[in-house]
Amino acid sequence: MIGLGTYSFFWQHSERAPEPLSLPAMLHRTRDLGVGVFQICDYLPILGYSAAELAALRSLADELGIGIELGTRGVGQEHLATFLHLADVLGATVVRSMVNTAEHRPSMGEAEALLRASLPSYADAGVTLALETYEQVRTADLVGLVEAVGSPSLGICLDPANTVAALELPRDVVERTAPYVANVHVKDFAFTRRDGWVGFTLEGAALGTGLLDYDHLVATVQPEARGVNQIIEHWLPWQGSFDETSRLENLWNEQNIAYLRSKQ
Repeated sequence: MIGLGTYSFFWQHSERAPEPLSLPAMLHRTRDLGVGVFQICDYLPILGYSAAELAALRSLADELGIGIELGTRGVGQEHLATFLHLADVLGATVVRSMVNTAEHRPSMGEAEALLRASLPSYADAGVTLALETYEQVRTADLVGLVEAVGSPSLGICLDPANTVAALELPRDVVERTAPYVANVHVKDFAFTRRDGWVGFTLEGAALGTGLLDYDHLVATVQPEARGVNQIIEHWLPWQGSFDETSRLENLWNEQNIAYLRSKQ
């Protein structure tokens, strides 16, 4: 299923927005765009929501017909327990995470031990933990970690754009992770020359206009057949003003949804 998330409205809920979008507002936007999943990802305010606020958010999502996914960073046992509780309250069956946080970069052995401690509770709750591909952890190490833990409740959140910064080819990342993919972050990307032609900038592009071989991703992972949701994200650079940035962010959401639907 196609979905949106907090990264789909990155600038519109940021501190640069004159009136930052709330989670309820983003849910309504998601419904208006006709997609059925919303991933609340790396959205720190959710940790401060009261029980009543969480219940109201769940009720709104149910009313709008939108399934919720969650996203965070880290594999600490207490932290993952917090997000499992949020998943239970919000009806989420996927929690995306990353091995590292700014404060903690565990070894693969330490990460394995932490995951083994947390995953039985995830399995009991019917929630899948999906570790994202990104440049700080080599894809081979991430796959090795998932294989070592060997839990059906542990998978990979595939985002081949992230790994370019570690000089990993997106096609290789897609093929290596395919058996374990439980979630997909879909964003296109391109290199542009910097001012003076000194170096390159890796930045976002509308789907179908950049370097992401989406047809290869779909053929290899087969997300629709496997019930794996595809969450649209952006690497949209600031456009000089909030009005222009938000206009382009909304346009990319519409265009990217249309692009994904054209491939179904």
